[in-house]
Amino acid sequence: MKQSTTYRIAVIGLGYVGLPLAKLFLERGHTVYGIDLDERKLDKLNKHQPYLSDFTRAEMKEMFARGTFHAGSSFEVISETDVVIICVPTPLNEQAQPDLTYVTGAMRSCLPYLHVGQLIVLESSTYPGTTEDELQPLIESRGFEIGKHISLAYSPERIDPGQKAFPLHSIPKIVGGVTPRCTAFAEEVYGSAFDRVVLVSSPRTAEMTKLLENCQRFVNISFMNELLPLCEEMNINLWEVVAAASTKPYGFTPYYPGPGIGGHCIPIDPLYLLWKARTLNQDIPFIERSHEVNEAMPAYVVERVKKSLQGIPLSESSVLVVGVTYKKDVNDLRDSTAIPIIKQLAELGVLVNYYDPYFDQLQIGDKIYKSLPLTAKNVKKHKCTLILTDHSNLPYNLIVAHSSIVIDTRNATSKLLDRSNVIML
Repeated sequence: MKQSTTYRIAVIGLGYVGLPLAKLFLERGHTVYGIDLDERKLDKLNKHQPYLSDFTRAEMKEMFARGTFHAGSSFEVISETDVVIICVPTPLNEQAQPDLTYVTGAMRSCLPYLHVGQLIVLESSTYPGTTEDELQPLIESRGFEIGKHISLAYSPERIDPGQKAFPLHSIPKIVGGVTPRCTAFAEEVYGSAFDRVVLVSSPRTAEMTKLLENCQRFVNISFMNELLPLCEEMNINLWEVVAAASTKPYGFTPYYPGPGIGGHCIPIDPLYLLWKARTLNQDIPFIERSHEVNEAMPAYVVERVKKSLQGIPLSESSVLVVGVTYKKDVNDLRDSTAIPIIKQLAELGVLVNYYDPYFDQLQIGDKIYKSLPLTAKNVKKHKCTLILTDHSNLPYNLIVAHSSIVIDTRNATSKLLDRSNVIML
């Protein structure tokens, strides 16, 4: 990391990517203007109330302590900035195709306030070509020449909500500019905050780098899930197999099975690449098959629940779901496979309750579920306990001790001595 000139930086999108990035730039002495259209989020932010599980109230307060952080919904502040970083969602539409509405909408909102000398960086995960094919024409429509009047680059976010091992500044930052001048400007800005900046030859290369990282995880986790039925048939604990294979000091990277892949990146980004490939008359069978496996996991989990009930009529059955967020220790429900699992169980007539420390209530369809206190009495009321998210510091001893049957999809109970009533998925 090298400290250079301080910049006035606009961060558009104050979610799991934008807020940590804003915090890092503030800590490095820059002035940050946070822009978000979610008024509820802004209200909490300006009251120093955390809305992301990775932030404490003290950290939120500290962001404002220097007087260099300004949060609001107006894009007019763009005219006062040196750098604009776009960190908005890139979901899929109903046809499982890229939806760049938030990206292009953010860029269009910036256009009236752009000025010569600015750097624009897209961080949102997307398909190769987005920066140059979507953002560059919009900027040039205002009469600016990229690389001369305004710099444009792509730098993929590498945020991993919930993990504490690698602070943001220590994660190498990939940067690819449209021109060498664009790349150099982006390197200077990110180099003032990150320990290491890795330069690549173009925005397309940087965009592809992000997709490669997530496609690798998507394909390998899906492969583990595809092995689950086979291992079940052979009475083999796949978690034990992965642990044993992990002792090999080279050539093996552990990936783990589960109830399906959720979140804002891993189940989404590969489909961006698949879509792009198809526009070029190419195909990626690995991604197609991985997507099929992932989509089938909720139904597989439901079947394992039905099997574990051993003939008890579903209308007389009850299941306590433990954990509904897409991963441990985060307050994020995006694409969580817990949602379709609960929905399918309820449609079969099963009485479903849940517990999650991050969500007091949950709406699935027209029904509102309220988190049930995780007590011995409440656990005993249910025929089966289904662990879908392995949050830290949950009383797994209590859960196993008072459940008739536990279906553990996350290996959360592995350290308990008595697991005779636990079924590993």
